[in-house]
Amino acid sequence: MATGGNAIRGTRVGAGPMGEQDHGYHAERVAISYWDALGNETVRYFAAGIPEEEIPETIDSPHSGLPAGRDKENPPALAKTEPYKTHLAYVKERRTEEEAETLLDDALQQLRDRRGQG
Repeated sequence: MATGGNAIRGTRVGAGPMGEQDHGYHAERVAISYWDALGNETVRYFAAGIPEEEIPETIDSPHSGLPAGRDKENPPALAKTEPYKTHLAYVKERRTEEEAETLLDDALQQLRDRRGQG
């Protein structure tokens, strides 16, 4: 006879004397709908006695990953994503030597002024 584990045959692991009502599955709940910018609706359930200020105004939509709000007519806007920049694009954005010297001189002068050495 092959045996394995400590479970008694015919029982569920984790099952105990408590029923669903003891786990809170039958507690009164309120359904709140959220909409993202693509029109996807997500329904979240909250306990009926929870104060209104504790219910979040926005969530992340599981459908699209975008922010979703409670206002169907005005959902949160799509996030603006920056396109990927190559190293060359960053090099082109660097300042010239003259601009760098001017910025450094200004920063040093501000430090001297703060210390009273100006």
